[in-house]
Amino acid sequence: MARNASRYGAKTAYREKEFGIWQHWTWSETAEEIRAMALGFLALGMERGDYVAIIGRNRPALYWSMVAAQSVGAIPVPLYQDAVAEEMAYVLDHCGARFVVAGDQEQVDKVIEVQETVTCIEQILYLDKRGMRKYDHSRMNWLEDVQTEGRAAAQRLGAKLDKRTAELTYDHTCVMLYTSGTTGKPKGVVLSNRNIIETSRASSEFDKLKPGDEILAYLPMAWVGDFIFAIGQAYWTGFCVNCPESAQTMMTDLREIGPTYYFAPPRIFETMLTTVMIRMEDASPIKQRLFHHFMAHARKVGPKLLDGKPVSMGARLKYALGNLLVYGPLKDTLGLRRIRVAYTAGEAIGPEIFEFYRSLGINLKQLYGQTEASVFITQQPDGEVRNDTVGVPSPGVEVKIAENGEVYYRSPGTFVEYYKNADSTRDTKDPEGWVATGDAGFFEEATGHLRIIDRAKDVGKMADGGMFAPKYVENKLKFFPNILEAVVFGNNRDRCVAFINIDLGAVGSWAERNNIAYSSYQELAGLKRVLDTIQEHVEQVNESVAQDKMLSGCQIHRFLVLHKELDADDGEMTRTRKVRRRIVEDKFADLIDALYGDKDSVYTETEVTYEDGRKGRIKATLEIRDARVFGNEQRIAAE
Repeated sequence: MARNASRYGAKTAYREKEFGIWQHWTWSETAEEIRAMALGFLALGMERGDYVAIIGRNRPALYWSMVAAQSVGAIPVPLYQDAVAEEMAYVLDHCGARFVVAGDQEQVDKVIEVQETVTCIEQILYLDKRGMRKYDHSRMNWLEDVQTEGRAAAQRLGAKLDKRTAELTYDHTCVMLYTSGTTGKPKGVVLSNRNIIETSRASSEFDKLKPGDEILAYLPMAWVGDFIFAIGQAYWTGFCVNCPESAQTMMTDLREIGPTYYFAPPRIFETMLTTVMIRMEDASPIKQRLFHHFMAHARKVGPKLLDGKPVSMGARLKYALGNLLVYGPLKDTLGLRRIRVAYTAGEAIGPEIFEFYRSLGINLKQLYGQTEASVFITQQPDGEVRNDTVGVPSPGVEVKIAENGEVYYRSPGTFVEYYKNADSTRDTKDPEGWVATGDAGFFEEATGHLRIIDRAKDVGKMADGGMFAPKYVENKLKFFPNILEAVVFGNNRDRCVAFINIDLGAVGSWAERNNIAYSSYQELAGLKRVLDTIQEHVEQVNESVAQDKMLSGCQIHRFLVLHKELDADDGEMTRTRKVRRRIVEDKFADLIDALYGDKDSVYTETEVTYEDGRKGRIKATLEIRDARVFGNEQRIAAE
């Protein structure tokens, strides 16, 4: 930060949209804001080694609070802002947070709610003062007041702050980030300054990131990717971090900023594609024909042009015309026209979705990483991008495959430990620094690229000995805009079955166009025409899966459309939108039994959590559909 304030002092470091207007802060102004905040933290009694919880949406002041806490020797612990009070209570108590920096009244209320059981919290600091006037402020402060206090105490506390900052080394803790808790309670991942700085340096150099780049910081601040992109790489390179006004305005803000460096998990790219396809359904017949004609050409030559491969002049001219009429306007609409480097990670992306964006000329690449690795394990170099691999080891990272197929790595980004969990640390990281990822994969001999099959614990065998890899099939299903989520079962069984969630936006738009009335997700999901459409999608996926010799046994024989969306509040997904497969399997065991039985319908009751925290039950009779499966002839034809 000090280097950037000196070298890029007048350059914009942060932007935030508020009341429809972009506010901005230069690197010099950012350094001053952070120092005032750090001095204010000292005035409040923040000590070396204190844990400071940060809760809220992406805002410059919350990023500054993390760096200010680091400056005084404290450790920031960002939390998921959409977590319910009970989830927050576990993390706050586990790390022993003395201070909480909350974004607004909603987050303050959740912290106050858990203080009956979480007794370590001494001070709550809040950023947005709306609705806070009548609260008890004996142990609560507005963040701007803390900064004002810090500025007033500059002479008295300045030397103390400088000493605290000077004491910090490469091996001091930089941040503690909690895992998403896919298989149990979240674990606190301790990352050092060495982990974050070395990873940020190597990854920035790998993609030639520079001070002129722009990113949109919209992903959860508690997620390691956001920390690396919006703090680690931003501070290393000096590029600008833009914070949207709200989740509702994110797409509008994305179009206004036009980032050059962009990251999104597969779900975001899936949602964007769904939006595009819905709009095309509403377009005129001429526009639809134009779109499909030029997209067919783009799929053939777009990725080749991106990778610098030879393409005939005629094909180039047709692509240029398509860019003028279709691809360019579409990228403008999505806010992706200026993209120089884009990444997706978190889970596997459907190959069709991946190729769609690359065909538009968007340099979308895959990376493979973990919180424990400070994100980066493998990356795809320019010119070596494929939809079925996750690239080569990132700079400074070593990767090996164990005898059982599990992927191991070690690097300068390898985490220090799991906080207060020595047993899990020993189970995950050996004395030589090798970390078990829990994923199954292999290196391609010809290219040296890593292929991830699935989570090691999820990869199994069918009853006939064939491989069972559910994520491979699920991602193919999610390519269809009508399908939001899919969960495939079949380990140690003679056939595969699936749960499917429809996409309420896409299917609801179709229903409106066809004058089909519905009153709820449950009613829409049970309509015969909706089930017919989903069956067509499932059978298309089966035909595609049948062409893969290794995974052809993973075709879906029977499926049902769930009566509710899988939800993090109901424990069925993590806050990063990953399915908790074991929990879903246990919770809906009656539905799985019915899929493997001979019934054509099943009655079920399910407990759900409403937005206000109340519990309720929904009842439904679900139709079970048989899907067509394909034999060896499809694979032979493909070969």
